[in-house]
Amino acid sequence: MAAPAPTGAPRPSHPHPSPLPNYNPNLPITPEPSLSQNFQNLQINQPPNAFTSPSSLVGPIRPPSSGQVPPFPASGTTPIGNFPSRSPINRPGVPPPGVIPRAVMTPFGPPQNAVPPNATPARPSTGSVAGHPPSFAPRPSPPASTPLGGIGGPPLRSPPPTFPASQVMHAPSSARPSGLGSPPFSATGPVPPAYAAAGPVGNGTPGLSGGKFPGALPGAVPGTFPTNFPLSGGVRPSQDEPLGPPSTTAAGPFSQAPPAHAFPGTVSASYPGNTPPSLSSQPTPPFSSGSSFLPSGSRFGLQPWQVQPHQVDLQAGADAGQPPRVLGMPPPLPSQGIAGMAPGIGQAGASMPAPSKIDPNQIPRPIPSASVILHETRQGNQANPPPPATSEYIVKDTGNCSPRYMRCTINQIPCTADLLATSGMQLALLVQPLALPHPSEEPIQIVDFGEGGPIRCSRCKGYINPFMKFIDQGRRFICNLCGFADETPHDYHCNLGPDGRRRDADERPELSRGTVEFIASKEYMVRDPMPAVFFFLIDVSSKAIQTGATAAACSAISQVIADLPEGPRTMVGIATFDSTIHFYNLNRALQQPLMLIVPDVLDVYTPLESEVIVQLFECRPHLELLLENIPTMFQSNTTADSAFGAATKAAFLAMKSTGGKLLVFQSVLPSIGIGALSARDAEGRSNVSTGEKEAHKLLQPADKTLKEMAIEFAEHQVCVDVFISSQSYVDIASISVVPRTTGGQVYYYYPFSAVSDTAKLYNDLRWNVTRPQGFEAVMRVRCSQGVQVQEYSGNFCKRIPTDVDLPGIDCDKTIMVTLKHDDKLQDGSECTFQCALLYTNVYGQRRIRVTTLSLPCTNTLGVLFRSADLDTQFTCFLKQAAIDIPTTPLLQVREQVTNHCVNILHSYRKFCASVTSSGQLILPESLKLLPLYALALIKSTGLRTDGRIDDRSFWIDYVSSLSATLAVPLVYPRMISVHDLMSKETEGSLIPSAIPLSSEHVKDEGIYLLENGIDAFVYIGSSVDPHVLQQLFGTSSVEEIPGQFVLQQLNNPLSKKFNEVINEIRRQRCSYLRLRLCKKGDPSGMLFFSYMVEEKSPTGLSYVEFLVHVHRHIQSKMT
Repeated sequence: MAAPAPTGAPRPSHPHPSPLPNYNPNLPITPEPSLSQNFQNLQINQPPNAFTSPSSLVGPIRPPSSGQVPPFPASGTTPIGNFPSRSPINRPGVPPPGVIPRAVMTPFGPPQNAVPPNATPARPSTGSVAGHPPSFAPRPSPPASTPLGGIGGPPLRSPPPTFPASQVMHAPSSARPSGLGSPPFSATGPVPPAYAAAGPVGNGTPGLSGGKFPGALPGAVPGTFPTNFPLSGGVRPSQDEPLGPPSTTAAGPFSQAPPAHAFPGTVSASYPGNTPPSLSSQPTPPFSSGSSFLPSGSRFGLQPWQVQPHQVDLQAGADAGQPPRVLGMPPPLPSQGIAGMAPGIGQAGASMPAPSKIDPNQIPRPIPSASVILHETRQGNQANPPPPATSEYIVKDTGNCSPRYMRCTINQIPCTADLLATSGMQLALLVQPLALPHPSEEPIQIVDFGEGGPIRCSRCKGYINPFMKFIDQGRRFICNLCGFADETPHDYHCNLGPDGRRRDADERPELSRGTVEFIASKEYMVRDPMPAVFFFLIDVSSKAIQTGATAAACSAISQVIADLPEGPRTMVGIATFDSTIHFYNLNRALQQPLMLIVPDVLDVYTPLESEVIVQLFECRPHLELLLENIPTMFQSNTTADSAFGAATKAAFLAMKSTGGKLLVFQSVLPSIGIGALSARDAEGRSNVSTGEKEAHKLLQPADKTLKEMAIEFAEHQVCVDVFISSQSYVDIASISVVPRTTGGQVYYYYPFSAVSDTAKLYNDLRWNVTRPQGFEAVMRVRCSQGVQVQEYSGNFCKRIPTDVDLPGIDCDKTIMVTLKHDDKLQDGSECTFQCALLYTNVYGQRRIRVTTLSLPCTNTLGVLFRSADLDTQFTCFLKQAAIDIPTTPLLQVREQVTNHCVNILHSYRKFCASVTSSGQLILPESLKLLPLYALALIKSTGLRTDGRIDDRSFWIDYVSSLSATLAVPLVYPRMISVHDLMSKETEGSLIPSAIPLSSEHVKDEGIYLLENGIDAFVYIGSSVDPHVLQQLFGTSSVEEIPGQFVLQQLNNPLSKKFNEVINEIRRQRCSYLRLRLCKKGDPSGMLFFSYMVEEKSPTGLSYVEFLVHVHRHIQSKMT
C-alpha cells in the first residue's frame, strides 16, 4: 500500500490537468469527409483495402486514460450555435465506444485537493479534511440509520446559463438524439411564457390549489382539454368532457397548446434572483380553435410535449350494431367492416362483411422531434413536466434535478392509494444517478462541508436540498421529507430575506440545485484508497480458439490497456481457462510471463497472489507480449470443457483484498468444475410440454451456486462483466446472475463472427472501462411522508431493505424504484424524492451524489392522466414484464401486458371522458402511444415463444438496467429507407424520417435499415437496382454480398451518406450497433420481418386489430 498522501496533495499518478475550454465541437449539417477518419475504430468508414486484419480495425487515436476525452478532432467542422451563457466548466462524460469525441469532458473531475478548485469550505472554522484521501472501502452492512452522507458548501462557480424566452434549436437528427454530445443550435423563435404563481417565492414549496398543474392560470379548470383538435378522419375531441373545455386564451402549461416546436416548461426569461417578474398579458394561441394544424397526409400524432394534451378517440357509428371505428377511418357504411379485421374482432357478436381501407397514416405513431428542447426544471417555484426521454433536451437545474438522473411515471403524485389504483397506472421512479449530461448543461457542483459533513436531517438523514424550509430567522430548518425541525449549525446560519428564503440560497448549490455532489468526510472511509484493478479472464477452450473468439478478445484487451488510467494506482491481472485455470506471473523481473496452472476446478485457489495482479506500468510489455501469444499458445488445444465458475472464483480470490472489475470472455457452456451447467435448452426441445408450458423455468438459474458466488463477490466489491462470444447455447439465464448481482452486465455476440464482431467487441470493451463510473457504491431513495419505497429493481446486491449495494455503477445503469402510499397526501402540497449515491470515483475519491425531485400532489384523476410520462410508464411496464417472464408462463405475461393497457385506458374512458356513444375508443394524449408500445412488447424477443432461450435470457438481462431513453427503441425499432437517401429531405438532420413497422412499407426494390439500440439490420430486397448495390456494397448482385460483412465507405455520395447515418445512429444509441445483413427469402429476411410489429403475425394481432381488441375489452368493462 502506498504511503498516504499529505492533505490536499495531488496524487502522483494524476497531476492536475490544465483547465480545458468548454466548447462544443459539434455536428455540421453536412459532415465533413474527415468525420470518418476521426470516427475511432468503427470500421465502417475505411476504404476496402484498409481491412487487412482484426488489428487493422483500430485506429491509432485514443483518448487519455480513464475517460478523459481529447478535443474534437479538427475536421473542419464548426459549431452551429452556442447555448446562451454556457458555463465554462465541462460536464463529466466520455463519448460512446469508438465514437467521435464530443466536447472536452472529464468524468467527475480530475483528482482534487481536499477542497476542489470550484468549491470553498462551507464552514471556514472547520478547515479542510485531514487524513488520507477518500478511499475505495468495502462497506459492511450498515444499520438503517447509517448515513449516506458527504460534504457540502458554496463553490466558486460561474453563474448558471440563462435561458431566453423559450428557444427551440434544430438537432442533427430526427430520431432519438444523443444526450451526450449534440451541440446547441441556433434559436428559432419565442414561445408564450408559462405563468408563475403569484405571491412571494419561499425557500420551501408553497401548496398548489385545485389540483391544477403548475403554471395554470388562475381560474383554469382542472382536467380540461383544448378544443382545437382537427375534426377530420374520424379523429375528434370528446363531446362529453366532464370538466368542460377551457377557452383557448386562458390556459396554463397543460391547457394551452404552444407552438409545435416547444413544450410547456421550457419557457424562461432572464431575471435576477429567483423571483420572475409578474406576467399579465395572455399568450397568443398558436392555433385557432377552428383550424387544423395537421398537414394533409401527415401521420397522426404530434411531437410529444409540443402540443397540449387532448383526447384522441376512435368512434364507431351511432348504431350499436356496427363495429367500432378506428382512427383515420371514415364512418362505416351499414355493410362495411374494418379493413383487415377478421369476423369477431370488433364488437362481440358482430359479423364483419367485406373490409374497407384504413388510412395507416392516421394511426398514432411516435414522431421524433428534430429540435433541441430547453428545459427549466422549475419555474415560479413550481415543477415543470420533463420533456420525453427519447427527445434531445438541454436542462437548466433550477431546484429539481435533471430528468436524466431521475424521472417519475406521473409528474403529479396521487394523494391516495385509491386514486392511484383507480387510474391503473404505476407509481415508480427511474433513477440513473451517473447519467451522461448534455455538454451544454451546467456541470454538477461539488460541495465541501469539511470534516463535519453535509447538513442532514437528524431524524430521517435526508440531505440538505432546495426544499428544506428555514424558519426562526434561519436558526432552524424543517425537513421536507419527514417534517422534523432541526437546529441550523452555527457556522451555517444565514438570515432570511423578505421572501422567507435564505439570503445566500442562490449562491449555495445545495439550496438551489436539484443535483449536487458532496465530498465525503472521513466517516465514510473504512480503509485507504484501493487501486483501480482490472482483471481479464479469457476462455481458451477449443471452440473459442476455432471461432476466433479468443483472438478477438486478446486483440481487444491489448488495445484497451492503453485507455486504462496511468500511474501506480492502476493494476491488472490476466488468466486463461478451459478445463483448468492458467494464471500468469507478470513480474517485470522475469524475462517473459510465467504460466501457473491450477488443475483443481472444484476447490480452486490463487497461486502467488502478489505476482498475479501487478501495476500496469511495470508489466505492460509482458502483458502485451502475452496477449499477442495466447491465441498461438492454445491453437492446438483440443479441450472442449470450460470451467467458467471455477475460473471466476479463482480470479475473485486474487482480487478479494482490493475489489475491482473482473472482465470475463466466455464462448461455450460451462461444463466442468464449480457451477457446471448442462444443455437445458435441448431438454426443452425434446419435451414439447416442457418447451411450451414450462419454458419459463429455463429462464431461471439452474441452481444457486453462481448466485451464492455472486453475493460473495459483491460483498468484496468485485464487479463482473461477461462478454459471451458464442455459436451455441451457453445458458445465459444462469451465467447472467453473476454480473446482475455485482452491478455488471452481459455482452452477447451470437452467432459470433470474427469478421463482423471483432470491432464491436473492442468498442464495447473500451466503453466499459472508459465511461463515467463509480465503485463500491451504496444507494438509497428517501420519500416524503405518505409515500415509501416498495421495491428496487436493477443490477445490484441488496443486503438490507433500505439500501442497494453496487460494486459497480456507471452512466448506463438505471434502477427502477417502485413506490407505494403509506398515508394520505395533502392536495396541493408537494412530495419529494431524494436519491443519495455514495460511491468512489475513478480517482479514488469518495463522493455523495444527491439528486432531489419535488412534484405536486393532486386529487384529480384527469390531472394524473395529463401528467403521465409515457416513456417512463412504458419503461417500468417493460421492466416489470422482464421480471415476470422467468417465473410466469409467457401467455400469462402477454395477457398481463394487455390487461395493464386496458385498465389504464378504461379508467380514463370511464372517469375522464364519458361520452354518449359507447363506440368510442378514447386515448389520453399523454398515453396515446401506449397501445402501440404494448403490442410491440407482446411481439418482442422476450415474449415470443419462437425465440431461442439464450436470446430471451439476454433480453431479460438487458432490460433489467435499461434506461428510459433506450426502452422504446428496443421494442419499437426505427426503420429508414437507404436506397433513396440522396433524394430525401432530412431538414438538416443526418437521419431521415422513420417508416412505420409494416411490411407494406418494405418494397422489393428497396434497401432498409432497422435498428433497436443493440443490432442494426440491413435488409436488401430481391429487385434492388444493381447500380445502388454497386454504390453501397461494391457489387451489383445480392447473392455476392456475404452474410457476415464489414460495411465499407466507398468513393461515392450514397455510400458516404449511408456511413454517416450509421455513425450518427451509433452515436445516438451510445453503442456500436452490430450490423447484420438480411436478404429476402432466407432466414435472415424472416428475422427482419419479425420486427414488423404493426402487422398481423403468429405472435399477435396487427396494430389496428389490437386497437379494436383493446376497445372490446374496455366496452365489456364499461358494461
